[in-house]
Amino acid sequence: MTRLSVEMLAADPVEPITSAGHAQLGIAVLAGIAVIVLLITKFKMHAFLALTIGSLALGAFAGAPLDKAITSFTTGLGSTVAGVGVLIALGAILGKLLADSGGADQIVDTILAKAGPRSMPWAMVLIASVIGLPLFFEVGIVLLIPVVLMVAKRGNYSLMRIGIPALAGLSVMHGLIPPHPGPLVAVDAVKANLGLTLALGVLVAIPTVIIAGPLFSKVAARWVDVQAPERMIPARPSEDLENRPGFGATLATILLPVVLMLSKALVDIIVDDPTHTVQRVFDVIGSPLIALLAAVIVGMFTLGRPAGFTKERLSSTVEKGLMPIAGILLIVGAGGGFKQTLIDSGVGQMILDISKDWSIPALLLAWLIAVAIRLATGSATVATISAAGLVAPLAADMSSTHTALLVLAIGAGSLFFSHVNDAGFWLVKEYFGLSVGQTLKTWSVMETIISVVAGGLVLLLSLVI
Repeated sequence: MTRLSVEMLAADPVEPITSAGHAQLGIAVLAGIAVIVLLITKFKMHAFLALTIGSLALGAFAGAPLDKAITSFTTGLGSTVAGVGVLIALGAILGKLLADSGGADQIVDTILAKAGPRSMPWAMVLIASVIGLPLFFEVGIVLLIPVVLMVAKRGNYSLMRIGIPALAGLSVMHGLIPPHPGPLVAVDAVKANLGLTLALGVLVAIPTVIIAGPLFSKVAARWVDVQAPERMIPARPSEDLENRPGFGATLATILLPVVLMLSKALVDIIVDDPTHTVQRVFDVIGSPLIALLAAVIVGMFTLGRPAGFTKERLSSTVEKGLMPIAGILLIVGAGGGFKQTLIDSGVGQMILDISKDWSIPALLLAWLIAVAIRLATGSATVATISAAGLVAPLAADMSSTHTALLVLAIGAGSLFFSHVNDAGFWLVKEYFGLSVGQTLKTWSVMETIISVVAGGLVLLLSLVI
């Protein structure tokens, strides 16, 4: 099977850039991560700068020549951006088209029109999961918050009963499902099959989002019984539009890249012959680049045209969709540089050597490492990228199925217990008008449930497939 790989531009290192022993390398890893954590949490430095400085510090602590450490970092940054940068950009454009055309509002309104009081939390988790497929987490929150607040106000629901399912749907998509940046980079780092990871991710995501969303929202509503704050109900993007795209066309556009990538994975399994014409065709149309590019082009007609967008407006929408992702691309790229520095320093091989003597499963180890980095830095993306770089060598002897599960274990760990060092924590707190304590009892607990349930399901799947 063909695999998306960030190693396309960089040759695999033949030997480590340092001859340090395991003890020195272990100290170097802890010191490098500590530098990143300290810069992000104490000095409030941007994650891109923190990862860059942390990578150079790691090389220095490991005893590597500075020029080789710089080369490792820049090589990893370049290959990562080359591997996932275009995909992140295409996902951002699709998300902006979906929001500005009123397509997202159309999906929301259609589903809510069919939902009654009892089914409303389930409707909210469905909306967030569908909308969350092509959107970054922060964009999804900004898009869905007006809906959550209006539904809670009009139906006189507890804000947590409506809000928690929506947040769970967005968070699960963000942590487990490509083409979100974290899962994409993890797929690259461990050389997993993207289609298989997507399929297993959906399998894990469904029960996870049910438990952390509609079911937990009952408990959260009892713990924190608040109403929607009037001051936080903003205007919806489609209120200024005379027309907006239909429900069916919008849903088909969102699901198009998912269907194409899953079709490729299915054909790879059924045909299993790289020279067969059918498999070669699906290797092209099911590649992430072509699948997302097709969705963007189709979206210009199915989303932009019904909304009355001119060519100039479409061009402006694409430009506006790309502007906010500069920071994300740089963080992801720097994370790739940190990962490459880890690998070239011999840290990955060190973990591989040490873990042979441990009884802890590789998937659990990956989850725990991601949890530790998430708690320290507050960033799910930084946790995913760093953990993927550390455990990548463990995937060398894994089957394609277990390699995909390794990606999901990392993604699950990266969502553990969001607290005060996470921007998402403050976003939820302010939009919902909660205190710090209330946010911890609802949002933070929900994130922990997602992490633990998804991690547990990944371990269970590893025993049966």
